[in-house]
Amino acid sequence: MASSCASSKWWWPMIAIAAAALSASASLSFLLWWKRHRELENRVRELQKSLESALGKCAAERRGRIRAQQELRRAVMLHGSNKSEIVSYPLRPIGVVESCFSTRNGTPRQPLLVPLARACLVLETHVPTEALEGLSGYSHCWILYIFHLNTDLERLWETSSSMKLKAKVRVPRLDGGKVGVFATRSPHRPCPIGLTLAKIEDVNGRMVLLSGIDLVDGTPVLDIKPYLPYSDDVPEASIPDWVMDGEASPLAVTRVNFSMAFYDSLTTCWMTMGKESFYASPSEFQRLISQILSWDIRSMSQRSRPHCCVVPTCNNKERDENDHEPMVGQTFRSVGSSHEDVVYHLILEGIDVEYTIDKDAIVLVEKATAYPGSGEKRRKCNYLIWKKVLET
Repeated sequence: MASSCASSKWWWPMIAIAAAALSASASLSFLLWWKRHRELENRVRELQKSLESALGKCAAERRGRIRAQQELRRAVMLHGSNKSEIVSYPLRPIGVVESCFSTRNGTPRQPLLVPLARACLVLETHVPTEALEGLSGYSHCWILYIFHLNTDLERLWETSSSMKLKAKVRVPRLDGGKVGVFATRSPHRPCPIGLTLAKIEDVNGRMVLLSGIDLVDGTPVLDIKPYLPYSDDVPEASIPDWVMDGEASPLAVTRVNFSMAFYDSLTTCWMTMGKESFYASPSEFQRLISQILSWDIRSMSQRSRPHCCVVPTCNNKERDENDHEPMVGQTFRSVGSSHEDVVYHLILEGIDVEYTIDKDAIVLVEKATAYPGSGEKRRKCNYLIWKKVLET
């Protein structure tokens, strides 16, 4: 019993010593942690000051760069004899459109009117492919482009003092009545920039497949912007009465008929032209023609001329100086001995589609032939690429 008590007397000092050692070790660890913590806090403060200083320098450099750019812009704008004349801005096309519409004649006046109208927007080499990343997530996009086939582009190179741009243009929906150019979507504008809406079918490498387009083949594109319903769609927006569609619309036709010989002539053309087409077959191409001609695509000059009394001019070309719409592909054919019939030409993918339209607005599509020189151009996109999209 005495031995047990003596043994316990030795354990208590040892326990006390161990506890003291642990306490000293914990205190030392805490002191080391606190020192490290203070060092890290000081380092963070130094880095924050360094970052704030760098951001301040960047902001100052940016302000200086902006001032320099503004001075440069003012110098360019004031260059020349007329101190208030703007010379130009650096607008470089980002791409070009390969379209089913070979000429302006027949190209819809507005987007999405012809759902089967297909095109391929091909980026220029200076634009990186990565610029299209994420675009396929949108269903539609806005396209800014140049009216490169306007017949009055040369006027825009004239000095402001000699430039004579028309303030008003003829409007088909007003039966030729004139309206201020900024109240219309006429291609003949002081600055020949167009805006259209297209459906995005697919993004394939450097190509964007589009449908519902109203762009002629070869159109230079300035920019692509995604369509945003929450900001681009304005339900309460209002438009003039003359813009409204309706049964009395002068642009609607009664119906589109096809002659017995048309399909045979189209099949013959398809044997050579079909390889470059956006369409799978002659029958699908025929549906495209029907959608296009369901609207009266003629210019104001063509529409205002009576069907039974026409006077052909040299080279079968006429133009109304007020609407600037060239009468592309209009020929005249003798019918009986009392009058001549007007034959119109719609050029699609290098195929010349001949049709007539009578006084009751009934269209008759008669035949298809290869358009001269259409086989010389090779597309980067054709139905083989479209097929992958249409099958999904």
